[in-house]
Amino acid sequence: MLYYILVGVLCLIAGTALGFYLARRYMFDYLKKNPPVNEQMLKVMMAQMGQKPSQKKINQMMKSMNNQTK
Repeated sequence: MLYYILVGVLCLIAGTALGFYLARRYMFDYLKKNPPVNEQMLKVMMAQMGQKPSQKKINQMMKSMNNQTK
C-alpha cells in the first residue's frame, strides 16, 4: 500500500514538472512566431485606420499597452 502512494506522489511531481516545462517551451515558441506589438506595427495599424501616426501618439499607445500587460 505504501508503495502505491509513493509511486502516485512521484508521478504527480514528475507530471507537474513536465507540464511546466512543456508549457514554458510552448509559450517561448509562440512568442517567437507571434511577437508582441511594436512601434512599427502601431504605425501601420494607425495608417490603415486613416490616422496620421505621430511619435507622441505612438509612444502614448506603447506606454498604455505596456501598462496593461503588467
